Amino acid sequence: MMVLVLTAGAATAVPAARADTGAGTPGVAAKPYMGWTSWSMQSSKYPGLNPDGDYSYLTEANVLKQTDALAAKLKKYGYEYVNIDAGWWRDKAWTPAFDQYARQKADPVRFPSGMKAVADRIHAKGLKAGIYLPVGLEKEAYGDGRVPVWNADGCTTADIVHDDLRTTNGWDSAYKLDFSRPCAQKYVDSQAQLFADWGYDFLKLDGVGPGSGKSGDQYDNVSDVTAWQKAIAATGRPIHLEISWSLDIGRVADWKKYSNGWRIDTDVECYCNTLVSWENSVDDRWDDAPGWTRHAGPGGWNDLDSLNVGNGEMDGLTRAERQSYATLWAIAKSPLYTGDDLTRLDSYGLSLLTNREVIAVNQSEAPPARPVTPSDPQQVWAAKNPDGSHTVALFNLADRPAAVTADWAALGFTGKAAVRDLWNHENLGTYQNKITSALPAHGSRLFTVTPRGGPLTTTAYEAESPANTLGGNASVAGCSGCSGDHKVGNLYLGGTLRFNDITVDKAGVHLVKVAYVSGDPRSVDISVGGGGATRHRFPSTGDWGTVETVSVPLTLKAGVNTITFDSGSGYAPDIDRIDVPKSS
Repeated sequence: MMVLVLTAGAATAVPAARADTGAGTPGVAAKPYMGWTSWSMQSSKYPGLNPDGDYSYLTEANVLKQTDALAAKLKKYGYEYVNIDAGWWRDKAWTPAFDQYARQKADPVRFPSGMKAVADRIHAKGLKAGIYLPVGLEKEAYGDGRVPVWNADGCTTADIVHDDLRTTNGWDSAYKLDFSRPCAQKYVDSQAQLFADWGYDFLKLDGVGPGSGKSGDQYDNVSDVTAWQKAIAATGRPIHLEISWSLDIGRVADWKKYSNGWRIDTDVECYCNTLVSWENSVDDRWDDAPGWTRHAGPGGWNDLDSLNVGNGEMDGLTRAERQSYATLWAIAKSPLYTGDDLTRLDSYGLSLLTNREVIAVNQSEAPPARPVTPSDPQQVWAAKNPDGSHTVALFNLADRPAAVTADWAALGFTGKAAVRDLWNHENLGTYQNKITSALPAHGSRLFTVTPRGGPLTTTAYEAESPANTLGGNASVAGCSGCSGDHKVGNLYLGGTLRFNDITVDKAGVHLVKVAYVSGDPRSVDISVGGGGATRHRFPSTGDWGTVETVSVPLTLKAGVNTITFDSGSGYAPDIDRIDVPKSS
C-alpha cells in the first residue's frame, strides 16, 4: 500500500454568489476554512519527524499536541480545524483495521483512546475536528463480499460494489461503489453516521476522480461525492466535505454542487527532507489557480493545499518564498490550513500566519484575485473589493531580483491612489498612475489600493472586425461569452491576428487590455508596427468559453498603429478584443 501514502497529500471575472452552499449545510464554508493538517509532517523526511518509520508521525499524542498549540497560538486569528489525515486506521506497517461493518477503525497504537475521544479533546479547546477517507470501498474491507453493512438489512459488501470488482481512486486501492445498487448508499450513510457520532466536523475525501491522476468511467467518483453529500445531510451534523486531489476542472459544476471545497492541484508537499520546496509544486499554483478563480465563493472554495510557512528551515523555503506562498493563498481565497509544527513556529512564520490584514483579505466578501497581467515571471494579481478599493499583489517569480509594476490602468482607473502595505501594516501614501517595487527572487508585495482618480476610458477593437488581417490558420469563431459574440481562434503554428488602424493621440507606452479565451495557459508573441515581438504567457480562463483579460504595455506612436498577435511555433489563446486607453 506504499503507493497510497506516497500520493495521499495534504490531501488536496468576479464570481457570482453561489446559489447552493456546497454540501448543503447552512453556514459551512461561508468563508475559506482555517486550521491545521497532519499530512505535511507525516509525509516529510525531515530529521526526527517520523522516527518510527514513514508516516509514523500520525499519533493521538502528536495530534493533541498540535491541538493545544493551535488553541494557544492561532485560534484567536480564526484557525479552528484540526484535521487528521491518512493513516488513522492503519498501523505503522500500513495494515488497515475495520469494524464488523467494513468501516475504518482507529489503529489502537496510533490512537489508543479512539477517534471519538480525540474529537472530544479537540472540541474541548473550542476547535473543530477533521478526519480523512479515500473514496470507494477499500479492498481489505471487502471480506469476500460477506461483511454486513451497518443499519442495512440484507446488505453486504458484495452488494455495494460492481460484480467485476473494478478498482477506483487515485491509487486503485479501493473497489468502486455501484450506486445503482441501494446498498451502496447505505454503506456511505453508515460511514457518515459513524463520523457524526464521533463528533467530526470535517471530512476530506481523497483520491477523487476525474482527477487524482486518473480518468475514465471507473475513476469517475461524482456519484460518490453526491452520495456523501446526501449521507452527511442525513446525519443532521454540519460536516464540511472537502474533496481531493488535482480535480478535473471539467466537472467543476459537480464539485461545487456537492462539496464545500476541492483541491485544484497536486500535493504541495515535496516528500523530501523538508515539508515543501519552491520548485516541487509551490510555484505551480501561480499557473494553475487562475482557471479556477471564478468558481470559488461562499459554500465552496478552491483548495491550494497546505500553507507551510511557519517553521523556517523545516519548510524548505526562503523568507521571500514563504511570504509569496502566503500571499497567493490569501488572495486566491484558498483555505488557510498549515501543516507546520505549531509547537516550534519561528517568529517570522508566526507573523505570516497571524497577520490580521492578510487574513482579512482571505476571509472578506471580495472575490478571489486573479492575474491582471500575463503570467510572465513578473506579474500582478488583483481583486476589486466591495468598498471600491483593490487588493493588489506583486510577484517576482524569477530566480533573480526584478522590479514589478502595478499600473492603475490595469485596475480600471487613472490618476492617484492611496496605497497601504498589508504585510507591514504601513500606509505608503499616494501614488500617481502606478506603483513599482524592487522584489527579490520569488518575492512579493501585497497592497490595498484605493482610487483617488477617475475611471479609465478606452477604445475597443474587436478581433473579428473585417478591418483586421488574419494569417495562417487564424479564423473567426462564435463565442457567446465574447463581446460581439465572436472571437479569433486557431492561432497555432504560425497563425496571426493583426489589428489595423489602432489610433492614439500621444506617443508612448500604453497599457492595452486584451480580452481572450484559453482553456489552458498559452503564450503569444505581441508586436507593434511590425517591430520586435515580446512573448507573453496568458493564464488559463478555465475553459474555451470564458473570457478574461490581462493588460500588456505596448509602445505606440501618435496616430495609426498595428498590433499583431502571433502564435509562433506553438498554440496561442483565442482573442476576443483589445481595449486601448484614450489619452487624458
